[in-house]
Amino acid sequence: METTVLHRDFLGTLRTEWFGNVRADLLAGLVVALALIPEAIAFSIIAGVDPKVGLYASFSIAVLIAFVGGRPGMISAATAATAVLMVTLVRDYGLQYLLAATVLAGVLQIAAGLLRLGGLMRFVSRSVMTGFVNALAILIFMAQLPELIGVPLLTYILVAAGLAIIYLFPHVTRAVPSPLVCIVVLTVLSLLFGFDVRTVGDMGELPSTLPVFLIPQIPFNLETLMIILPYSAAVAAVGLLESLMTAQIVDDLTDTPSDRNRECIGQGIANTATGFIGGMAGCAMIGQSIINVKSGGRGRLSTFTAGVLLLFMILVLGDLVSQIPMAALVAIMIMVSIGTFSWSSIKNLRDHPRSSSLVMIATVVGVVYTHNLAIGVLIGVLLSAVFFAWKIAQIFRITSNLSPDGNHRTYQVEGQLFFASVEDFNKAFDFKEVLEKVTIDVTRAHIWDISSVAALDMIVLKFRREGAEVEILGMNQASETIVDRLAIHDKPGAMERLMGH
Repeated sequence: METTVLHRDFLGTLRTEWFGNVRADLLAGLVVALALIPEAIAFSIIAGVDPKVGLYASFSIAVLIAFVGGRPGMISAATAATAVLMVTLVRDYGLQYLLAATVLAGVLQIAAGLLRLGGLMRFVSRSVMTGFVNALAILIFMAQLPELIGVPLLTYILVAAGLAIIYLFPHVTRAVPSPLVCIVVLTVLSLLFGFDVRTVGDMGELPSTLPVFLIPQIPFNLETLMIILPYSAAVAAVGLLESLMTAQIVDDLTDTPSDRNRECIGQGIANTATGFIGGMAGCAMIGQSIINVKSGGRGRLSTFTAGVLLLFMILVLGDLVSQIPMAALVAIMIMVSIGTFSWSSIKNLRDHPRSSSLVMIATVVGVVYTHNLAIGVLIGVLLSAVFFAWKIAQIFRITSNLSPDGNHRTYQVEGQLFFASVEDFNKAFDFKEVLEKVTIDVTRAHIWDISSVAALDMIVLKFRREGAEVEILGMNQASETIVDRLAIHDKPGAMERLMGH
């Protein structure tokens, strides 16, 4: 009976994720596929490889992640975040080493998923998430600037017309995604009137053959491993970070959960397989994911459709796709950047705690300045940790009272005793006071780390050196465990160590 119920639940989930939103998923996948083509070409150029390397990667990753990923409706493909990490490797060693590094990056991501490292996302604060989103919105917009600088006036007119279609067409009907209407209308106008503007074909030559399985042509030895490992580790880390952050954003947009560890494994499988068909590493794409969601895409079918249609369009409809004006895609990406940016975060700068605002701004500056998502997010996470530790340390306090006979003082410790509150802990005790007994009551405190255990050791031993008997009361089980394991004040020779110190 239980097996039957599980089987029914599995089939129900499968139907929902693949066929619960068929029409909207198909249309959204078409829009995403069109938007992926110029970006995949651009990312190939960034990495210093042929455009087909990025296009094959986008096809492979999108199709595979639709089956093995942990977040339905999220788009994964070749990305700038991973492409920039491969530039030096390609320049110094060539394409084959990039393919090998892609395979190894995928293996590392699978290992991360099996080790359940996706749970580390819980340590990324809301301020860091907001900063990440805002930084990506800025980077998406900045990536469109080359298409808007030094171009004919007609380009600006087409971009403006595209934005007008994107924002106004939904008032007419939502049956067809407005970004798709934008692409069709501007392409038809461009072909009818022969507009002299940049097109997708100007970005690079589209491949005309299917990708084939191949093993990277490199020496299989330790030296090769040492060459590609640093690049693979960086790609794996940045790819997972961007994918998990994007998954969180799509979770919020769709009000649905995702499986982070499955996503890690899925990204790894997609990258490993992609390296064997001549593609570069990739990860989730926030811009395309938002295009997908805004166009109505919710299920795995939208991601699968994007990958399949991408390959179909470059192989079968390559001549037509090449005629799509870049202005149409620029308009879509500007819409994405505007929709991605958290405009409320600007107003919240005045209302939110100063530390939260500083974390958000630092994350934005770090990502935009370095163009490296991992560095910017790491800055934000570290700042969040520092501010959190500082706040917790501020609510730590110690009070004391003296017995009527003046021989026994009891210290009541309240709050979290850890490295940031150790200094206040040490200052609270008067070792020059002549006492027969000292009681340290930690009933309302918690001892967290080796710094706090060492401080407790020092306090006890100093009082004993002055001739006072010391008693520690109220220690909870967790605190008692770490104190029993690390403390030295009840071990032989403890006083001698203190005197030596």
